[in-house]
Amino acid sequence: MTVWAAATTTVPYESTQQAIGYPTLFLLVLIGALVPVIPTGALVSSAAVVAFHQTAPFSLALVFVTASTAAFLGDATLYWLGRRGMRSKNGSRWLEAIRSRAPEERLTQAQDKLAGHGVAVLVLSRLVPAGRLPVMLACLLAEWPMRRFARGNLPACLAWAVTYQLIGILGGSLFREPWEGVVAAVALTLVISGAPSVWRRLRKASSG
Repeated sequence: MTVWAAATTTVPYESTQQAIGYPTLFLLVLIGALVPVIPTGALVSSAAVVAFHQTAPFSLALVFVTASTAAFLGDATLYWLGRRGMRSKNGSRWLEAIRSRAPEERLTQAQDKLAGHGVAVLVLSRLVPAGRLPVMLACLLAEWPMRRFARGNLPACLAWAVTYQLIGILGGSLFREPWEGVVAAVALTLVISGAPSVWRRLRKASSG
């Protein structure tokens, strides 16, 4: 009876957790794509840890679908808003937000790579910390139509979701308690995200 009672309480708990968790993940990743201040990679990794410890067979697949769909829609919306800003005489706050997060040096690099490698650069841009917006701005300046951007952005979002989900699965497999895996996954995600900026500062300091 104890095992049966545990099973009957676990299933409703997981169902409630999923009913709240997946819409929340979708919303936060969508907002994070539009306003890049939310660590969306850490959110996906944390959700993957929780899903790894659940008994439902498709939990990890649902995390992947939710995260990749939200990222794709968020990027597509931001690109559409950026295109509207490019055509507007007065610009737009969305276009300015993209410009403010795309330093001139990184934008020049993105434009050069985009001219040489095309869609492949867009696919890789989501896997490089802080690489998404410079490449997106380069696409806007190159006047890529929405359809071309979407074709390149789809595999980019899929690869991004897989990468951060694998980080979460790694964290979930190393620890018995979900919260321990979440802490490990978030820490690893933040290290990966912050490493490039630290490296650039060290290079500037050494060259100075």
